Formats: sequence, C-alpha cells, structure tokens
Amino acid sequence: MSKDNDRLNSRDWLAKIGLSEDDPNALLLDDEPLGDLTGDPAAALRERFNQWQQRYNFAPGDLVTWKPGLKNHRYPRIGQPAVILEVLAEPVMDQEPDAGSHYFREPLDVVLGMFIDEGPHRGVFLNWYFDSRRFQPWVPEEH
Repeated sequence: MSKDNDRLNSRDWLAKIGLSEDDPNALLLDDEPLGDLTGDPAAALRERFNQWQQRYNFAPGDLVTWKPGLKNHRYPRIGQPAVILEVLAEPVMDQEPDAGSHYFREPLDVVLGMFIDEGPHRGVFLNWYFDSRRFQPWVPEEH
C-alpha cells in the first residue's frame, strides 16, 4: 500500500477524534439538555436571563461552577469545580472575528484554574479566561 493510500481525508480524521457531520460538536460541549421544549420557551428564556443577570463578587481562591444552561466551553465539566485565579479589573474581549460566533466579543473577566480530567493531559492544572456571568459558587454535592 502506498503512502498516499494511508492518508486520511478530513472526514476520517474527524471520525477518528469523535466528531462527525451527524454530531459536529460532540466533543466541544457536554452540557445538560435544555429539557422539554414543548413547554413555555418564553419562561425558559426568562429563567436563563435571570441566571445571566445574577452576579457574584468572586475573589481569588473561590470555587465556581457553570450556571445551569450557560456553559459555552468544553472545560470545566458540568458540576466540576474550578478555582478563581484572578479577577480582572478590565475584561479582555475575546478576539473571535466572526460576529456569528458565540465567543464574539465575549468579555473575559476571570481567570479560572482547573484539572483536565481526560486524555494525555489528565491531571494537568491549566488556566483559561472566562466570562464570570456564566458561573456561580460551587457547592459540593452532599451524599
């Protein structure tokens, strides 16, 4: 078999890492479903708006987690805590150039630290910038 026959096309590569045309965002967001959309979508929108409006005065060392339905990044995982490393006095604006992207000009005002829970970087402590409006204080689950 020649080297050319060993090459994978883009669809093969995407399938190899778990993405496909059927579910292109499978690895990007593992968020909880919105729920039954046969109910009142206006009530669901108002609920999300109210969650969005709820602000917290985070400080370095605080543990946080996503607000329900407001996760827009792969990490941290739903229910997984992250630690506030820094609260920025002036938000950094996401530089996504496409106005159709949900990251377009998102104000990133906190730096979160977290452990990666899978793959070759499992257990590595990394940090990223986020919009604090998407987070709430983390409360450990009681068993």
